[in-house]
Amino acid sequence: MPADPSPRRNQFGQPIGDPVGDIAARRPEAVALPGRTCRLDPLRVEDAADLLAALRAGAGDEQWTYLSYGPCGSPAELATVIEGLRADPDVLPFAIRTPDGAAVGMASLLRINPAIGTIEVGHILYGAGARRAAPATEAMYLLARYVVEDLGYRRYEWKCDALNAPSRAAAQRLGFTFEGVWRKALAYKGRNRDTAWYAMTDDDWARLRPAYEDWLAGLDADGHQAAPLRVRAGRTP
Repeated sequence: MPADPSPRRNQFGQPIGDPVGDIAARRPEAVALPGRTCRLDPLRVEDAADLLAALRAGAGDEQWTYLSYGPCGSPAELATVIEGLRADPDVLPFAIRTPDGAAVGMASLLRINPAIGTIEVGHILYGAGARRAAPATEAMYLLARYVVEDLGYRRYEWKCDALNAPSRAAAQRLGFTFEGVWRKALAYKGRNRDTAWYAMTDDDWARLRPAYEDWLAGLDADGHQAAPLRVRAGRTP
């Protein structure tokens, strides 16, 4: 028989959410997350020159449009950005590295709230060697697996400027569920930002992980994609 869709009710007859036990989420740490086509480890100020070279080879200044910082015109400017991310207690930045150790991208965990089991991924930049290539997708797989399975988070968020069509498409391709737009959520670079919200729950991840692993298993010996990642985002209630 199908499950009863009606909500639980309290002693007053009011609908209430499902019970939640102890939330055992832990703060993320500056660890190494090894993969097949890339690895993630702590982003260092010393990575600025190699990372900027990869970013310049991968795209132009348009890649900075929807970030609160940049464009970075020199390694020193990017080093200042990295220093700021590393100094923020609510941000943990990772470098995305090729197997030879070259920094070809970055991504951060942020808005870290272990008490309620929520965390966000952001500050994402892909350079040559990751952009539109397997390391970009595998890096997101490694982070999702880390926060949900290793750290015990219930909710993994992705947010972006609602006008940032490539980021919105990436969120959906990776299996995040669209949850709505917060109007006038931020102001940056002298302009308004309406924020598009996406999220992946621990229940979603249990369904998505096999698709990611099938995709990884389909890579050829050189790490090239034999087929695009095919996942199905969930639906909001």
